[in-house]
Amino acid sequence: MTASARRGFPATKRFTALGMLPFAAVLALTGCGDGKPTDPPPTASGTDKPPLHDDLPEPVKKAGVVKVGSDMLYPPMEFVQNGKPTGVDPDLAEVLGRELGVRFQFTNGAFDTLLTGLRAKHYDVVMSAMGDTKERQEGLDPSTGEKIGEDIDFVDYFNAGASIMVKKGNPEGVKSLADLCGKKAAVQSGSTAYDLLQSQKCDEPIDIEAYDTHDEAQARLRSGAVAADVADFPVVAHAARTEGDGKVFEVVGDQINPGPYGIAVLSSNPGLRDALQAALDAAIRDGSYGKVLSKWNVSEGAVTDAQINGGT
Repeated sequence: MTASARRGFPATKRFTALGMLPFAAVLALTGCGDGKPTDPPPTASGTDKPPLHDDLPEPVKKAGVVKVGSDMLYPPMEFVQNGKPTGVDPDLAEVLGRELGVRFQFTNGAFDTLLTGLRAKHYDVVMSAMGDTKERQEGLDPSTGEKIGEDIDFVDYFNAGASIMVKKGNPEGVKSLADLCGKKAAVQSGSTAYDLLQSQKCDEPIDIEAYDTHDEAQARLRSGAVAADVADFPVVAHAARTEGDGKVFEVVGDQINPGPYGIAVLSSNPGLRDALQAALDAAIRDGSYGKVLSKWNVSEGAVTDAQINGGT
């Protein structure tokens, strides 16, 4: 597997005492409205059904809702504020909902369970800063190459690479992955940041600490217990900008191995996949997509068109 910044497959990792959040214990959250999927959001023309509504599969049209699985502990991409989903992905989902005439309803779950939930049809899509990779597309275990699940298609909507975050002032002089050799680094479990660190060639290996949430990894850095926190660029850039009014953390070096985030859809559901692609293309053309990225200061990750399965 090619290491990249995007949240990825589970890897061998050291878990916290909290353990993995059980799938059955996910917290249902409704975004993009009041959560009652009876009426589609109004369109700019005032009609009940925008043109792209007819592109949706019949079950989605009948329900009036797209069910979304997401790990909502990853600001600014997705997080919970005042009991509601917020961030880049929920805002983009609202834009897509207007284009399609349906609501997007978010359910919060542990990242490692999301594709399992999608394959079990607990969700229609996964929208969770998820990297589009060939292994995911083909339902393969990245470690063994064995088939572990149904094929997944991705509608790519954003580009990001990994970044290294350190304490303000960079007390340990970390400027690159090589500088982490012999030091401790924190990552979120199930992310490809783990694979990225593990693949780094060192005389003295990096001591990788993997945690259930990025908040826990970030807390380890704040306490000084690790030299760095490695995660997706939008996430660490947001933390560096907002934590303690920008006085706690800083980002060092360039983005590493940038690649696409995708909205995950079962390959057996091409109607929904193609409708999402059309809606995203429409949002890019009319400027509503760009406004969302600008709002969250992540315009550098913009795509110019909605590709399907662009990951490698």
